[in-house]
Amino acid sequence: MSALLNELRERGCDVDGALVRFLNKEDFYAKCFKKFLDDPAFAGLDAALKEKNADAAFRHAHTLKGLTANMGLTPLHDLVVKIVEPLRAGLYSAELLELYGQIMKDMENYRRIAARSGL
Repeated sequence: MSALLNELRERGCDVDGALVRFLNKEDFYAKCFKKFLDDPAFAGLDAALKEKNADAAFRHAHTLKGLTANMGLTPLHDLVVKIVEPLRAGLYSAELLELYGQIMKDMENYRRIAARSGL
């Protein structure tokens, strides 16, 4: 598990802060991290943004904001916040799709980290 945590730390993630929420159990964190990678909120956000449904997109993005904060995935959390706040105000723009693309590109990096860590 240390390989996973070390790589996440190198990416600027607050793993140490997150571990407190996971009872300092690296294996529990790793299990939740693996589940996070396939969370349905990503697909839901994608669909809602393509449909220009700001309300549904907000709900999915807000879910991801909470998940990324709890997992200590600070760089990804910062990207998600950039989507959440305009959607909270009911605003939709093409820029949100671009931000979603950046989020998914970052997610690929997290998936590679997970694979290298044996998850």
